[in-house]
Amino acid sequence: MLDPSIRVQVLDSITDVPAAQWDALAGADAPPFIRHAWLAAMEESGSAQEETGWAPHHLTLWRGGTLVAASPAYFKFHSMGEYIYDFAWAQVAQRMGVAYYPKLLIGAPLSPATAPRFLVAEGENVSDARHAIMEAAIESAREEGCSSVHVLYPTEEEADFLERTGMARRLTLQFHWKNPGYQSYEDYLSRFTSKRRNQFKRERGAAAGQGITLRTVPGSELGPEHARRAHGFYAATCERHAWGQVQLTPDFFARVFRAMPEAMEMVEAVRGGKVVAGAFNAVTKERLYGRYWGCFEEHPFLHFNVCLYHSVEESIRAGRKVFEPGAGGEHKVARGFEPTAVHSAHLLFDPRLDRTIRDALRRERAHLALAVEEAERLAGLKPWPLEGV
Repeated sequence: MLDPSIRVQVLDSITDVPAAQWDALAGADAPPFIRHAWLAAMEESGSAQEETGWAPHHLTLWRGGTLVAASPAYFKFHSMGEYIYDFAWAQVAQRMGVAYYPKLLIGAPLSPATAPRFLVAEGENVSDARHAIMEAAIESAREEGCSSVHVLYPTEEEADFLERTGMARRLTLQFHWKNPGYQSYEDYLSRFTSKRRNQFKRERGAAAGQGITLRTVPGSELGPEHARRAHGFYAATCERHAWGQVQLTPDFFARVFRAMPEAMEMVEAVRGGKVVAGAFNAVTKERLYGRYWGCFEEHPFLHFNVCLYHSVEESIRAGRKVFEPGAGGEHKVARGFEPTAVHSAHLLFDPRLDRTIRDALRRERAHLALAVEEAERLAGLKPWPLEGV
């Protein structure tokens, strides 16, 4: 039972919460996407606002003036920028005569990375806080005429909790590079067959033959020109694809580069003194998160070099344990990125739609093991020798 001294408050802007209190809940080593500065940049830049289909609706618990628990949350009016794809669910709802939008989403906008979704102060009852937040989520979602509540990219332990409360659990795959203790890039290559090693060396060597050099620009060196360039690459990629939709504004990049440089970096590909391609990444001590890439010139294997090979080598040098290159993954599997489960939880208020989605998720999960088996076969990684063996 929730402590009666705690009150629930729903906020329509992350800036209604003092940054220091929010970040104290998130913790010093929090993924960038749940930090106050990231969410504030999303909202204040106009990237995640009601006009763009993301209406802030943050769920918070307070004891007096002290924040004791919180979840970032948004009313959604479309399914873009989530990467746990439910477009087919919306189509099924339409056929049933159910309005699928708006829906309530607990998670971070445009950030397909696992991170805690229930931020709870040390010493508080975690289970009670989570239950209170979910009760507030369901109540406010119903009041606003939402079809559903969705928790995207929670931790596995949080997903266990949500499943126990009766939400439908979904497993999907991302493809992550994992570091079992490499001392060099050659250690990494040694896990592949000779044929695959030669393929990687040929693809990596293409950059030099094209007159392209690659460099990681750390956050301490990122300035306004880098923010403009990052948005340019991001927009160019979105506009190149029929499914692409430019959602982030130039001001978003400027804000995060300025507010949290220690968690930002860019990879730049330079040819003839001109930056022709790049990738915007987020970092912690142990993880690298690939976010957005783009190019102004097309060259064979440029994408692999900017987004994969260069950052794998940099991660080994920095001693990072995991490199998460984002959603999607067919081309990553053959380059040694391993299938990794990511979680989500869903509650559909219409009983017919809820039954239909749960049936679909059971079928989807039955095929997941086969997909993992095939991905592991394609990755072709040899076992890494244990230390001392």
